Amino acid sequence: MGKMLTLGEIMLRLSTTVGERVASSTQFFAHYGGGEANVAISLANFGHWVAFASKIPANALGDGAQQHLQRYGVDCRYVLRGGSRLGTYYVETGVGERAAQVVYDRKGSSFAEMTTNEWPEALFDEVDIFHISGITPALSKDWQATLINLVKAAKQAGVKISLDINFRGKLWTTDEAKQYLKKLLPYVDFCSAGKLDAQVFMDIPASAEAIDDRYYYEEMNRVYPNIDMFYGTHRKVISASHNELTGRLWHQGNYVVSQAHIIDPIVDRVGGGDAFAAGVLHGIASQSSDQTLIDFATAASALKHTVHGDCNLFSVSEVQDFINNGSGKIIR
Repeated sequence: MGKMLTLGEIMLRLSTTVGERVASSTQFFAHYGGGEANVAISLANFGHWVAFASKIPANALGDGAQQHLQRYGVDCRYVLRGGSRLGTYYVETGVGERAAQVVYDRKGSSFAEMTTNEWPEALFDEVDIFHISGITPALSKDWQATLINLVKAAKQAGVKISLDINFRGKLWTTDEAKQYLKKLLPYVDFCSAGKLDAQVFMDIPASAEAIDDRYYYEEMNRVYPNIDMFYGTHRKVISASHNELTGRLWHQGNYVVSQAHIIDPIVDRVGGGDAFAAGVLHGIASQSSDQTLIDFATAASALKHTVHGDCNLFSVSEVQDFINNGSGKIIR
């Protein structure tokens, strides 16, 4: 199985209980999380060698973040220590027709304040896939330049690039993201993107005749022929605690769709996309067929919705049992 490296910011997450709002809450549930860290933990749970590159403060919160990663078997040799603080974000848990909301408190964090590449040249040694997201370049102009340089170095080392566009409107504008992605996407091999990403960031016109995402994936590949695989989920939101989730995958002209998963109730939606991305990377590294890959990734994402916290806590065998046995059955 391939070796993988993810890079991004890990933060302290503080969540309200159901029915409470951030402004009036007197207690919060604490977890550590962040998109690329969540992907790394899922991949480690799937049995892969995976390292995480980040920067955290040399204090108790930094210790907690690193121990969180190590607990699940993530290699932390590229987790730098220094800077003034660990970024924090607050999740106001959604319920019924009220959607969940996120409040960021990450300005001035150890990771966000990085201005240059502080990792050694050995960063990409023996790495097969380098996974990043659109969250990192949204943090600063310095990070936009640093990430491009890291991606170029990875490509020179023969590493495949995996990108989850993961647009965050609270961190940068759509126009800023669009201009940056035009520079980044020519280096990408595997991309998590969907219909809205195609329209907003790649200038692909909407099609009234398109019955599924195949049209948008074909058009995205026409614009960026270097991208070997596109993938994403379609989420039908009945309420904040009741969703229907389907995975889609386009790989070298082959388009496949997973079965629909009815998730009701949702315990914690945060990290569902990261679990899906990790499932896709697992399938790539394991050389799974397209259908097997998308079925596994979507099932992994559905399972993530059933546990608290940012990261997925299921093994390959547990995801496979879920696929084989269906939902709601007691496993004896």
